Amino acid sequence: MLTFLKAQAASLIASLIDFLVTVLAVEVLGMVYVAATVTGNISGGVSNFLLGRQWVFDAADKQAKKQAFRYLLVWCGNLALNAGGMYLLADYWHVNYALSKVLVSVLVGISYNYLLQKTYVFS
Repeated sequence: MLTFLKAQAASLIASLIDFLVTVLAVEVLGMVYVAATVTGNISGGVSNFLLGRQWVFDAADKQAKKQAFRYLLVWCGNLALNAGGMYLLADYWHVNYALSKVLVSVLVGISYNYLLQKTYVFS
């Protein structure tokens, strides 16, 4: 249970980093929002990987390149599930996009991300 809670805390920290980097890139650096979003998303992903490797799953003694490649695969799946889930909820079931974002993010984070990071990426 502690690992699960640490994974959720790492995900929250990574999301905050993603958001902060995105806002700073737009507001301070003057980047266009699409480039800023990509930059923020990558920053959050790298942060989540490092937290998972060092703190959540205590897997720093294993091959970093192999973990990074597996993380990238899971991250791509995460992107597809989030985008697909948002599309289904917002377009087909007419759920508000912000609520859809929260619902899908939580569901994907608790199920897909946690399970694959625990059993595949950092095992």
